[in-house]
Amino acid sequence: MKQLLVGISLAGLCAVSNVGYAAAYKEGAVSNGGTITGSVKFAGKDKDPKVYSITKDNDVCGTGQRKIDYVRVNNGHLMDTVVYLEKVKEGKPFPADVGDASIDQKGCEFNPFLQVMKNKSKLSAVNSDPVLHNIHTYELIRGDAKGPKKTLTNVSQPDPGTVTNTIKMKRGPAIKVECDAHDFMHGFVFVAKNPYFAKVAEDGTFSIGDVPPGSYTIKVWHGMLKNKKAKVKVEAGGTATVDFTFK
Repeated sequence: MKQLLVGISLAGLCAVSNVGYAAAYKEGAVSNGGTITGSVKFAGKDKDPKVYSITKDNDVCGTGQRKIDYVRVNNGHLMDTVVYLEKVKEGKPFPADVGDASIDQKGCEFNPFLQVMKNKSKLSAVNSDPVLHNIHTYELIRGDAKGPKKTLTNVSQPDPGTVTNTIKMKRGPAIKVECDAHDFMHGFVFVAKNPYFAKVAEDGTFSIGDVPPGSYTIKVWHGMLKNKKAKVKVEAGGTATVDFTFK
């Protein structure tokens, strides 16, 4: 069956004007760069996962309830967060494994729940289920899903197959992924505009290396909590430490 594209701008799903975009990040060698390390902690009560009822397509989606732990805490540390430097114009190359991204819709779940992709790269939505999915992606303007958001793509996938779009983020650091056909399907994609980022490890720590000496704004992104930021100065060959605490 022909795939139906809805809710896309007049410019088309993949064709977006470059007007208003900042100059492209320049990759090159970094001489005597520094390192930023730290941790991301969570203080206060760790809320229970949100519970959704599975009310349709039970032969594929399962029965009963779906639990999603949006604010996942491990030994006092906040998981599923990305620490990044804002507005870096040039520096080290992007990691080889960060570029295009793919989301698999299987068993009426988004897999992976969280991933990182490079801005202006391709995001593929794979429907592995014999049921209709409607993948709806939003640019999170403020960073978290509770703030303002803007539709990026809204694509119906009535049959198994793949739809691929080029993602060009203007303001927000990340994407919320939902399925308009199943309200219990949710996921996130962090969209990196430069390679100076790190996904927080299971022990709550992070490290960003080969940072050109200078002063930066460092931010912490989480999909459901208001993002945090700080100032950091990186000396040549040195290590700067920045810790964050969410509540």
